[in-house]
Amino acid sequence: MRHLQNFQRLAVRAFSVTARQMRNKVPEHQKFFQEDNGLPVHIKGGTFDALLYRFTMTITVVGTGFSMYWLLIACQPRSK
Repeated sequence: MRHLQNFQRLAVRAFSVTARQMRNKVPEHQKFFQEDNGLPVHIKGGTFDALLYRFTMTITVVGTGFSMYWLLIACQPRSK
């Protein structure tokens, strides 16, 4: 029973200490992403964001095409 009490104290202490050390970076990110520089939001983060966006769009288009293909195959009557 004593081990559980010590663990609870340790867990509470760990969370309360880390909460005080964190700094709110949201206003900095909002200022950066709301800046009017002519770039869309998905590219403002740099090269990594542009690559991630293109990869996501490629997967989406390929997946949609693949789904349409299999729907077309499923709609065709089977030959005997």
